Amino acid sequence: MTLLPLADRVILKQLEAEETTKSGIILAGSAQEKPQQAAVLAVGPGGNVDGKEVTMHVKEGDTVIYSKYAGTEVKLDGEEYIVVKQNDILAIVE
Repeated sequence: MTLLPLADRVILKQLEAEETTKSGIILAGSAQEKPQQAAVLAVGPGGNVDGKEVTMHVKEGDTVIYSKYAGTEVKLDGEEYIVVKQNDILAIVE
């Protein structure tokens, strides 16, 4: 089963949280902060959204930083994904 985003939506796969600090302390799962970085898995076509023309600026394979409380978490085939609007993406990591 695959997810195909519509309009200005983007499918993200969250990157793994750091398990150790810079000083070498191992963090328990509950102490790890969820990273706001994710890999772009799929990008919607853009087009006319709410009466405005939307051009998609991200592409599959990009690593992005997104807003902390953005999007909808979806679980499909045992994997967790986040579906966000393009305007919830803050930056592309190069």
